[in-house]
Amino acid sequence: MERNICVFCGSSTGNRSDYIGATQKLAKVMVEHRCNLVYGGGSIGLMGILADQVLQLGGKVLGVIPKFLDDREVGHHGLTRLIVTESMHERKQEMASHAEGFIAMPGGIGTLEELFEIFTWIQLKLVKHSLALYNVGGYFDLLIGFLDKMVTEGFLKAETRNLLIVSDDAEEIIKALSSSPFGDRESWKKKV
Repeated sequence: MERNICVFCGSSTGNRSDYIGATQKLAKVMVEHRCNLVYGGGSIGLMGILADQVLQLGGKVLGVIPKFLDDREVGHHGLTRLIVTESMHERKQEMASHAEGFIAMPGGIGTLEELFEIFTWIQLKLVKHSLALYNVGGYFDLLIGFLDKMVTEGFLKAETRNLLIVSDDAEEIIKALSSSPFGDRESWKKKV
């Protein structure tokens, strides 16, 4: 059975080569487990590497990009399907409507914003799918520590914090997402 996994990641490659290697590994594991990629539609950075690798390995890729970014020539026009939206907000809604699970990997402020919006939607039960942090090289260690502090300080429930899957192993993440209930199959709105 195919599943659509939405991945949030950087529009740059970062300063360490292990980010690129981990991105390629995630693509390989996704294709092996028949997971289609849903992502932000960019042709640059880790986003572009992930999409290119999934395609090269025979997987399907849906990109969702706002028009102003596509106009800057960063849209990836070699995908299985590319959706161009009017706004960033519409982009996130469109990505979520296709997703049956979410992964955040190293990236910048945009990646963090996507991560926390989806995490909030999961907390509010607006989204019934699982979310994982692909903690490559300990990239998210400080963030994980801060989430734990939020629990200690009484601003985040432990059961909500524990909804977040954390691993530095792509295989472990995909298996964890695959074993999650993914909500009601009939509620999945769109496919790649």
